[in-house]
Amino acid sequence: MITVKPFEFNYFSVNTYLLYDDTKEAVLIDCGCLRREEEKELSEFISGRELTLTHLLCTHLHVDHVFGNAFIYRTYGLRPEAHRAEVEQLPSPKEQARRFGLEDKVEDITVEKFLVGNDRIRFGTSELQVLLVPGHSPGSLCFYSEPDGFVISGDALFNRSIGRTDLWGGNMDVLVAAIKDKLLSLPDETIVYPGHGPETRVVDEILNNPFL
Repeated sequence: MITVKPFEFNYFSVNTYLLYDDTKEAVLIDCGCLRREEEKELSEFISGRELTLTHLLCTHLHVDHVFGNAFIYRTYGLRPEAHRAEVEQLPSPKEQARRFGLEDKVEDITVEKFLVGNDRIRFGTSELQVLLVPGHSPGSLCFYSEPDGFVISGDALFNRSIGRTDLWGGNMDVLVAAIKDKLLSLPDETIVYPGHGPETRVVDEILNNPFL
C-alpha cells in the first residue's frame, strides 16, 4: 500500500508529493521546495522515516514545480524524470524564472530519463502508471496507482478547475480532451491529488467541474 504525503512549498503553493510503501522505498513528485526551511522539512521527514528515494518525477517542468530539483540532486543524487516535450518545447526553468524575477532561485538540472505514456514507475513493491495528459504544457504527465485508487494530476486537473493554458505550449482544447480521455475515465472514486489546492475525486469533477 502506498502512503501519499503532501507538502505545500514555495511562493506558488505547489503541492509536492512523497510516495512510499512498507519497504521504505519512495518517489518524490514535483519537488517545489525553495526556502531552506522547506528543504529541511522535506529532508527531515525522509530521514525520520528512514526512506530511500529512488525517483524524482516531474508532472511537468514549469518552474514552480522544479525549484527543489537541485536540492534533491545535491542531497540524494537523483536527477529529474519527465516527458521529452517538456525539455524540447519549453524554456528552461531558469529562463522561465526570469518572468517572475526569480532566476537566482532556480538551477537547471538535466533530465535523466524521458518518460512516455503507459510507462511503469516501480519502487518497493509498488508501481505507478504514467499517463500523458498534455495541454497545460506540451508533455504534462500524471501518475496513477490503480490498486491504491489515486492519481497525481499535476496542473492538468484541479478541484473544480483545470490547468491554465496561456503559458508556454498550452492548449485548452488539447487539455480538455486529454482530461476526459485519461483522467475522467478512471474509476469514479479515484482520489485526485493536484499540483495546487485540495484533493478531489474523479466523480466530483465529472459532476461539478465547470470546465469539463
